Amino acid sequence: MKNDLLAFEGSIIDQLPIADADISIHHQVELGQCYDELLHELIDSTTWRQEEITLYGKAHRQPRLSAWYGDRESIYYYSGITLQPRPWSQTLLNIKARVESRVAQGFNSVLLNYYRDHRDGMGMHSDDESELGKRPVIASLSLGEERTLLLRHRYRKDITTIKLLLPSGSLLVMKGDTQHYWKHGIMKQKHPCGPRVNLTFRSIIENQ
Repeated sequence: MKNDLLAFEGSIIDQLPIADADISIHHQVELGQCYDELLHELIDSTTWRQEEITLYGKAHRQPRLSAWYGDRESIYYYSGITLQPRPWSQTLLNIKARVESRVAQGFNSVLLNYYRDHRDGMGMHSDDESELGKRPVIASLSLGEERTLLLRHRYRKDITTIKLLLPSGSLLVMKGDTQHYWKHGIMKQKHPCGPRVNLTFRSIIENQ
């Protein structure tokens, strides 16, 4: 796989031809209202926070805003953060139901990330925390500005970094062994851009 920008047109669902992964992208997911209207509703109604994470013993403020919503028991731990879920809003429940119907998978929580402009991003990481289970299903909905997702194999140096465009209304689904073998992230940009909200639906498994 070359370090190319992957963009798909003309189909509803595309399976990415990537080794050691099960990744698909659903295009133009029906959400019941205009994407731009939904984007601004989420920006205005969500209780956003700028979390401080610990990496290699040093504290850093995340270069984006985030929020954690879900069922009462869906407590999430990562990078030194403990996230207590806020109760579902009706808007989030409506989106969740549509995402669950599209991917035939139930979820009990969602992490929202708000990329305010080109200066916000997310470093390379895997969603491999124990409370997500060994082979988690992550459904990632994008709204707003199109940004580029980077995918990088954790072990094989012969597979170069993959770039994937995530337009508004697209749903990226990662499952199987993807989190074990791959990292992903959203890099900051040099050129100005508008806001983006990303909703990553997942299931917290109790008693991990």
